[in-house]
Amino acid sequence: MYEIIIKNPGQRGMVGKLIPGAYKVGSGSDCHIQLQDQGISPVHAQFSVSDDSFKIIDLDSDTGTFVDEQLLTPNTLYEAVTGSTVKIGSIEIVLRGPIAPPLSEPPESKPEISPEEEQKIKDNIAKAERMDDDAKGKIPLLEISGISAKARPFVQEIKKLAHHELLKRLNLKRMALSGTSEKELHEKAKSTIREIVGELSVPLPKGVTAEQVEQELINEAIGLGPLEYLIPIDDITEIMVNGPNQVFAEHKGVLYKTDTAFADDHQVMAAIERIVSPLGRRIDESSPMVDARLPDGSRVNAIIPPLSLVGPSITIRKFSKTPFQVNDLIRFGSITREIADFLKACVLVRKNIIISGGTGSGKTTLLNVLSSFLPNRERIVTIEDAAELQLNQEHIVRLESRPPNIEGKGEISIRDLVRNSLRMRPDRIVVGECRGGEALDMLQAMNTGHDGSLTTIHANTPRDALSRLETLVLMAGFDLPLRAIREQIASAVTIIVQLNRDRDGSRRVTKVSEITKMEGDIITMQDIFVFKHGGWDDNEKIIGEYVPTGSIPTFMDEIERAKIPLDISTFNPAKTGGKLI
Repeated sequence: MYEIIIKNPGQRGMVGKLIPGAYKVGSGSDCHIQLQDQGISPVHAQFSVSDDSFKIIDLDSDTGTFVDEQLLTPNTLYEAVTGSTVKIGSIEIVLRGPIAPPLSEPPESKPEISPEEEQKIKDNIAKAERMDDDAKGKIPLLEISGISAKARPFVQEIKKLAHHELLKRLNLKRMALSGTSEKELHEKAKSTIREIVGELSVPLPKGVTAEQVEQELINEAIGLGPLEYLIPIDDITEIMVNGPNQVFAEHKGVLYKTDTAFADDHQVMAAIERIVSPLGRRIDESSPMVDARLPDGSRVNAIIPPLSLVGPSITIRKFSKTPFQVNDLIRFGSITREIADFLKACVLVRKNIIISGGTGSGKTTLLNVLSSFLPNRERIVTIEDAAELQLNQEHIVRLESRPPNIEGKGEISIRDLVRNSLRMRPDRIVVGECRGGEALDMLQAMNTGHDGSLTTIHANTPRDALSRLETLVLMAGFDLPLRAIREQIASAVTIIVQLNRDRDGSRRVTKVSEITKMEGDIITMQDIFVFKHGGWDDNEKIIGEYVPTGSIPTFMDEIERAKIPLDISTFNPAKTGGKLI
């Protein structure tokens, strides 16, 4: 409890006592502390009082708020000390300091925040203001929530107060465990949040409505918080959460900072829990990293303290609700019709294909497109870390790896699933990504009758993909001679498709290469198609064209015997049509 003295010019000072809470100060009838004087706005300022701190916010008043003759910056928290004089208009308010509340009048229960949380809020406000300044000319802002950067810190404070009160009134987790239906749970949470927002004494910043605050609170209480705004937007391909106050998104290939935020670290953790729990996965201090997926197949990675120093972090690789088809990639300029027809022919004649590329280059999207070429009559087994492939064939068996349980037991790796899939009579095996010892089992499967398989690998060039494949085979734990590994690769893999992501955000196939044979200890390759970089236009967009090298695939006779319509002139360097505008 704090004691203050209100001094009107020419009048005797009045003594008042403020218990912890938030108090609106101004000339309006709805203010907790009404001051009548010229120059005082209807809602002039706000006092935020806790047991041992007294903070002041000038709410963008007409004449300003002064503390010890210093003009406060509007909409910025300022911590006053005992003996400070707050001047509003011509009225002075002297802060006498905290006093113990009388035993007969215990402080009433109000939504409040601890001094530690207050300090965090102050730090976050300063950080948000710095980020806002830094963002000018650096990272553009994507307006999603409609709440401005200046108003965001105050909305965060309101959300923290409301969450604190919501926990006291409503235990959502206990209600969920007691068998309450999801619909009842949502309705109860919504009605309680509306009550809390209506009762809170914290004024809303200009331009912010109660409905906006309510919606954010509802999203965090029973949904995925700010992610609920971003996930439905088709043009957003990546969502990145760096702690509660920083949410970034990639929109049409450009990185943006969004105007959304979580209330605090606990709300980020709650969102992660809602994603991983239905999948039987967990995240805590003993297991601070997790891979998961959203119901639409979007890939999710989360990492929490102590490994993440900025707070809980979420990265979502979002997929389109409707899977991209080959015509979409042609429209985007990621591939040409000629390359697409050639790759379709490779799939139909059961050539083993590896899709190579860096992070976020579009490997999984292209794998989805190539998988769509698989005949409907064949039995397809997909093996993934987190199931994200979207195939439309009828005869599909989808397998997903499993992490160890809390005792460190029960792990089922990709390698285990690859070995098991060989006993499942597969016509085709599609592995989401080779990143470990499963590469050896995959090569053995390709060499023992399971041709026509597809997988992806992280590498920057087709030649690097071969080197990485050698390394992954060695990770299987067998001391194999390098020549034996290369012979396995040369006989198993036929086509490597290289994908790159350029600085303008575009993703495209840059090379289609064929592995031909072994010469001594070296695997020989020939490029079938390449993308020739032609520079950048005035809008910083890449220009160039796809060009066939003139090399004819060694298996062209197989394509002809299968009666697949593929014109050999496709490989003629003189033929154009792959230009990008």
